[in-house]
Amino acid sequence: MSASLAPPSATAPPADANLSPRQVLMVAIACGVIVANLYFAQPLIGLIQGDIHLPPAAAGFIVTLTQIGYGLGLLLIVPLGDLLENRRLIITALLSSLLALLALASSQDASSFLAAAFLIGLTCVSAQVLVPYAAQLAPAATRGETVGKVMSGLLLGIMLARPVSSLLAHALGWRAVFVTAAVGVVALAVAIRATLPARTPPARSSGPLLPRYAGLLASMATLLRETPLLRRRAAYHATMFGAFSLFWTVVPLLLMSPRFGFSQNGVALFALAGVAGAIAAPVAGRAADRGHTRMGTLLALSAGSISFVLPWLVPGWNGIVLALLVAAGILLDMGVSANLVLSQRAIYALGDEHRSRLNGLFMAIFFAGGAVGSALGGWAWAHGGWAWTSAFGAVLPLLALGYYLTEPRT
Repeated sequence: MSASLAPPSATAPPADANLSPRQVLMVAIACGVIVANLYFAQPLIGLIQGDIHLPPAAAGFIVTLTQIGYGLGLLLIVPLGDLLENRRLIITALLSSLLALLALASSQDASSFLAAAFLIGLTCVSAQVLVPYAAQLAPAATRGETVGKVMSGLLLGIMLARPVSSLLAHALGWRAVFVTAAVGVVALAVAIRATLPARTPPARSSGPLLPRYAGLLASMATLLRETPLLRRRAAYHATMFGAFSLFWTVVPLLLMSPRFGFSQNGVALFALAGVAGAIAAPVAGRAADRGHTRMGTLLALSAGSISFVLPWLVPGWNGIVLALLVAAGILLDMGVSANLVLSQRAIYALGDEHRSRLNGLFMAIFFAGGAVGSALGGWAWAHGGWAWTSAFGAVLPLLALGYYLTEPRT
C-alpha cells in the first residue's frame, strides 16, 4: 500500500465479504481473550514479586513494561493492518504471544520475567488489528453496531481479567494463570484460521516490504496532523480512560483499607460488578449508526464525571457508600465503553485505506492517558486519600466535556 494518504472511501465491502453474526461473535471473543493477557498480572504483583526475586521498589515494572510494549505495538505493529493480509498478521501475533506467555510462566528471575512481560504487551496488539478488520468487513449502515459488539468482547476481557487471575492464582498459583492463557491463545489461533475470512488491504502496493513499512510509519504523523477528528476523539477518550485507570487503580486500595477491610477475593468480586458497564458498547454503536454520536458523547462524558460524585452522596463509610461505589464503577465503565465505541465509529468512517493506522494512533494516545491516570491516582491516594482521588477523577472527564463543547456542528 502507498504510504501517502488516500482520500476517504465510503464504499462498503462486497456483500459476500460481510461477517456473519457468528463471525462477529468470534472476533469479540478473540479481542477479549487477547486483551485479558495485558491485565492478568496486575492483581498478582505481590505473589510474583517474591517468587522472581524482584525488589519491592521495582514491582511496578511488572505492569509498566507490559504497558510500554503495548504502546509500542500500537504504533509499530497495528499499522501493518494497512499493508499485510490481516488474518495472517493476527495469527502470527498470536503465536508470538504464545511464546511470550510460556516464557513468562517459566521464568525464574526478574530479568527474564520482565522481558517476557514486555513481549506480551508488544504482541497482544493483535486485538487492535481485529477491531478495524471487523469494521472493514461490516456494512456501512451497521458498522457502529458491529464495532460495539466487538468492543463489548474486548471490554469484558479487560474487566474479567483481574478477578479471573486473582481467583485462579489463589487456587493454582500465579504461573497457572499464564499457562492457561497460553492454551487459550492456541485455541484462538486455530479458531480464527478456521472461521474468519482473509482480508487484504484495498490499496496494497508491490515492492520491498521494508521501504513500504517505513513509508507507512512516516504517514502516521501526517494522519495525526491532518485529521482533526482523530485528535479530538483521542483527546476525549484519553481523559475518560485516564479516569477509568485512576478509579480501578485506587478502588482496590480503598476496599482493602481499614475502612472496608476487603480481602483479595473480595476485591475480585467487586471488580466483577464493573463488567455490567460493557452493555453500553453495542447500545452506543447502534446510536452512532442512527446519527446520535453527539448526544451519545455528551452523555458518556457526563457519566464519567458523575460516577466520581456518587460515593459522596452519603456521608461516612458504610454499606450504602459501598453500594454507591459499585454503582460508580458500573456508570464509569458504561461511559468509557460508550465513548470508545462512538469514537471508533467516527474514526473508522474516515476511510478504509488508513483505518489501521488511525486505530493505532487513537489507541496509543488514549492508552497514554490511561497510564497518566494510573500514576495520578496513586499520587492522589498517597497524598489526599479518596477525597483527592475522586476530585481528580471527576475533573478529567470535565476537561473532555469542555473541549467537546467547542466541537463544530457539521
